[in-house]
Parts: sequence; structure tokens; C-alpha cells
Amino acid sequence: MTRRRAATQRAADRRRGRSVLLAGGGTAGHVNPLLAVADELRRRDPSMVLTVLGTARGLEATLVPAHGLPLALVPRVPLPRRPTVDWFRLPGRLVSAVRAAGDAIDRNGAQVVVGFGGYVATPAYLAARRRGVPVVIHEANARPGLANRLGARWARSVTVTFEGTRLPRAQVVGMPLRAEVVALVGAAGDRRATRAAAAAALGLDADRVTLLVTGGSLGAQRVNQVMASFGTDLRAAGVQVLHLAGRGKAEQVLADLGGVLAASPAADGARYEVREYLEEMELAYALADLVVCRAGAATVSELAALGIPAVYVPLPIGNGEQRLNAAPVVEAGGGLLVADADLTLGWLREHVLPLLAGAVAGDERLHDMGVAAARVGVRDGAARVADVVEAALR
Repeated sequence: MTRRRAATQRAADRRRGRSVLLAGGGTAGHVNPLLAVADELRRRDPSMVLTVLGTARGLEATLVPAHGLPLALVPRVPLPRRPTVDWFRLPGRLVSAVRAAGDAIDRNGAQVVVGFGGYVATPAYLAARRRGVPVVIHEANARPGLANRLGARWARSVTVTFEGTRLPRAQVVGMPLRAEVVALVGAAGDRRATRAAAAAALGLDADRVTLLVTGGSLGAQRVNQVMASFGTDLRAAGVQVLHLAGRGKAEQVLADLGGVLAASPAADGARYEVREYLEEMELAYALADLVVCRAGAATVSELAALGIPAVYVPLPIGNGEQRLNAAPVVEAGGGLLVADADLTLGWLREHVLPLLAGAVAGDERLHDMGVAAARVGVRDGAARVADVVEAALR
């Protein structure tokens, strides 16, 4: 399709109704905020044409169709961070992906492209620029990725989750939250009932101080090992634990726990529950008094929005964005930050055990940390991004 025909097509679509192309895929960190914004746009205007640009191999290949949205496919184009043989393959791959993204823009008459980073964002940004279609960017992490750094150079609007994210003209809007988390935020006024329902669904005790341990769907091996060694202290303190070990990692955690828990009876029957993963994470959030976790942007944003204090253990690889993600909450007093290598049994006994044991005894420190986390949490990130998209449509 020529540029003139594409412009004519978009003009016709503009008369019929509004159309938006959302680009983001690969990981939950890209896909979940995309779906949250799509939900908000669809809620505001059910007639709006929404199309998602993604790959056939990313998480979006299953999540987007399950969400009732059409998925337009583009080839996966990883951007090498350092010189490798992939540099020589990049131009051909990129041309093919830009062509596919452009076809999706033209076919759907997209009037705005909304990008969330990841492999599919770069071709979407380039195709939109070539057609004069405005681009809106959302960057989830405190340290932006390559695709959004490129697209931000000419984007109509740039939105970010965290203050201090280095992108031009960035406006802080927070993280667009998953619908399940939004519902939990809305139920905050009846936390006791929500907690009781979650405990019943999980087979746990709603009246017991609860520690949630999670390393995400794949787990975190060091967190698993160290927390298992902490099991004796937790049970002796009367703390209930829900440990989500990650897919394929629960058996090892149970093995590590075997000797620990057998040697130490639980105080008043406190349980240490180990599972691989929990699809309904909102249930775990509803029950948790404290969380030990990585510091992905979504995790930090969800816990802050819900006012749940956390011990953040940033992923020790990558570009260091996880430490930056957690920094605002920690600085506000809503959590603790510990390097992966420094997470030891001694550190947990010194810093975490007093918080949990104090909560069992009626101390308010954990509650106060939750209040501090909530003060920096953003609960309407999807609405804020949707406002920017609608401004671009106008």
C-alpha cells in the first residue's frame, strides 16, 4: 500500500471511528500494562478499534487472544547490546519487521501507535514515523530499554512509571495495573473480608501474620535457598509462609525445608506452604503482610498501589534497573532493599524477623511501612496513559 493510499485509508477510518495499535511483547512486563491500557480504552469507547502488535513466540501470543483482542504478527527483532554476528542480520530483520508493522497500521487504519517497549516496539515506532502517525510511549522501568530510548526521540508523548526515568519530555503516570490488582485496590475498604476470602481459597489462616515469598513465574534460586533456611525462625515466631518457588523449583525448596522444619515444631501450628506458582496472585497479595521478592517494575508498582511492604532483592544481572525501580518505595519507608549476594540467614534474622515477630505481638511497624508504600503508589496508571492516548487521537 502506497503512503498516499495509506493516508486515504486512515482518513476514512477516522470518519468511521477511532483506531489504536498497541505494540509490546515478549514478557509480562510489556504485555500486562498493554492489556491494562487496552481495557481502559475499550471501557471508555467500546467502538474503538484496538489491535495489538506482537510476535508468535512471546507471551502476547497467548495472553492477547485470550483477552479478546486481535494480534497482528511481526518478526522478532532483538537489538544486540554489543557487537555480535546478530549486528549483520539486524538490517534485513528490521526491514521485514517494519514492513509488517506498517501493514498492520494501514490495515487497521491506526491513528495512534502506543508502544510499551520490547522487540516489537522498534518496528512499530519506525513504521509510524514513516506514515506520520503519532506515537505514545510507556516505559515501565526506571532505566529505559533500547526500543523506547529510540522511539522517544520523536514520540508525540512519553509516559513513565518512575520519577527520574531519563527519557525526553517524560511525564510520570505510574504503572497501568492489571484488572485483578485494580479490583483488589477497590476492595481495600473491606480488607478483612477480602483477606478471609483469599485465605479460604488458599487453605491458609486469615488471622495469622503471613509472609509471601516469590521470585516470579521462574522463581529465584538464591531467594528460594535462603528463605528455606529461614523457615525454622519463621515457624518459631508463629509466622505463616506462602512460598511460590517458581515452575519446576518447588521440589527443591521442599527438600531444603524438610530437615529444617522437622527439627523445629511450628508455634501454634504456623504453616509453611510451598507452591510452584499461583495464577491468582491477587489472592496472595490479599493475604500478605510482607513480601520477599524481586524488584520488577510491575511487582514494585502493584505492591505500592496495594500498600504492602516488601523486602526487595533486585535481580543481580541486567542493567541495574530493578534497584532503581524499588528505590522510591524504599526511600519512602515502604520497604527494604538488599542485594542478592547480601541476602543471608543472618541478614534476615537481623532485619526481617523483628518486623514479623513484632507484627505477631501486635507491633505496628509493618502496618506503618504499608502506609508509607501506599503514599508513593499509583492506582490509576492505565487511566493516565489512556488520557494521553485520547489527547493524541484528538
